[in-house]
Amino acid sequence: ELGWISKVHVNRPAVVRHAEQIKKWRTVKGNWQAAWLLKAVTCIDLTTLSGDDTPSNVHRLCFKAKHPIREDLLKALDMHDKGITVGAVCVYPARVTDAVNALKAAGCNIPVASVAAGFPSGQTPLETKLAEIKLAVEYGAREIDIVISRSLVLTGQWEGLYEEIRQCREACGEAHMKTILATGELGSLANVYKASMIAMMAGSDFIKTSTGKEVENATYPVGVVMMRAIKEFYWCTGNKVVGFKPAGGIRTAKDAITWLMLVKEELGVEWLTPELFRLGASSLLEDIEKQIFYHVTGSYALQHDLAMA
Repeated sequence: ELGWISKVHVNRPAVVRHAEQIKKWRTVKGNWQAAWLLKAVTCIDLTTLSGDDTPSNVHRLCFKAKHPIREDLLKALDMHDKGITVGAVCVYPARVTDAVNALKAAGCNIPVASVAAGFPSGQTPLETKLAEIKLAVEYGAREIDIVISRSLVLTGQWEGLYEEIRQCREACGEAHMKTILATGELGSLANVYKASMIAMMAGSDFIKTSTGKEVENATYPVGVVMMRAIKEFYWCTGNKVVGFKPAGGIRTAKDAITWLMLVKEELGVEWLTPELFRLGASSLLEDIEKQIFYHVTGSYALQHDLAMA
């Protein structure tokens, strides 16, 4: 539907003003804060994407994914029997088998997500991208985070972008596909909106802000634009099936709550589930657990108190 794309206009000053207001929102306190933080935990894609990843640190990550908050802290909140885990474990394709085996041994059904399609730059041939996706699925990944070719956006090749994403969606098979737009490298908010629309038209299950490797990652202006695109796609198609995932630079509990509140304001409470909202993060969980520790005990956690973080 190129007609949608040709008419796109983003009022950047208005979006930026709105984003400035978001930063000033007051955070919730007490039990309400604890509740929002536990909700955030269930939406985290717990991630390790380092060149020195090994089977052992992936196993450790999977253990933390199943037990994201210390059991005694959950008991103090009367949440120990609610089955709180993170939304998914995200790794490179070469580490998918390690993660699948670790989670299976732990007896939990947390999905494994794998980055693919030339992550993080996207500068690989399409044939290579598709082969990498198929391998990740074969290894056991139930979610695939692909990355688009930014050049197709920057040169206005919208049909080419659609076809690339469509083929990636086909290669994913039964696995859910999250499309990373790398918004910090798309040049304008209008391009972010257009790329979001194309990704949804091509069958993406999620649209995601960033790889976490760009200079600029998830920002509130970008989040607003992408969520408005999701809303328009829903209004035009009637399909409430596309999720949103901010990633990169989300490190504090306050950041997590602000993103949750923004999703609630822009898309509604229906999107505040792991099926339609994820937070891509590697260090966020540590700060959330520290905040819950302080809420329960009234004191700040020492390093050994939360060793598994």
